[in-house]
Amino acid sequence: MDGTPLLIVDAANVVGSRPDGWWRDRPGATARLRDTLLTVPSDGVPPELPPPVEVVLVVEGAARDVPSVPGVRVLAADHSGDDAMVELVEAHPQRRRLVVTADRELRERVTAQGAEVYGPRWLRDRDTRRRESH
Repeated sequence: MDGTPLLIVDAANVVGSRPDGWWRDRPGATARLRDTLLTVPSDGVPPELPPPVEVVLVVEGAARDVPSVPGVRVLAADHSGDDAMVELVEAHPQRRRLVVTADRELRERVTAQGAEVYGPRWLRDRDTRRRESH
């Protein structure tokens, strides 16, 4: 494998995995998720993913206008967010690719292309571990 690992986050799936009122403000919830990812490029997601890491947050629907920020590229899917994530995985066959989603069909599609898959809890646990260490 070549290059920096690519972390692809299914924004709709990860945001929807927590019943915290996200449905009242999907763009706001997506922006908050994006902001929790700001340290991933430099810190990784220990122990599974050491830094440096390229982070891509795939958005769709009401969250399409959430902007990228330094360290987290936001990709607004033209049609299906799942298709956009599969295309990202396919476009980088020589890199380590990790997809964060709980969507079973998407998990099957990206693992067939050689990607690793982690569930939303993996990111949430990372945030909890990071807060407890500070």
